[in-house]
Amino acid sequence: MPLGLTVTLRGKNMYYFLERFVNLTLPRIRDFQGLNPLSFDKKGNYNIGLKDQLIFPELEYDKIDQLLGFNISFVTTAKNKEEGLVLLKKLTLPIR
Repeated sequence: MPLGLTVTLRGKNMYYFLERFVNLTLPRIRDFQGLNPLSFDKKGNYNIGLKDQLIFPELEYDKIDQLLGFNISFVTTAKNKEEGLVLLKKLTLPIR
């Protein structure tokens, strides 16, 4: 059965997720060398596609029935790609 879900984080929850994503989750990706700088849209928003949810340390391997891929979108107030890149780098997102 197909299932789709969208979650929007703002304020403290957004910064909490970003901090944990950058400091705990991304380092768990094998051979991680930084995020692709070509993943910006023309309005300065950034999209990341992940193949499975097990890179998140909060999840217990034994309780996962199947691997699920998902997309994370960082929607910014930037007006273009260059502004978005500067903003997300200042927020410590490790973009190559």
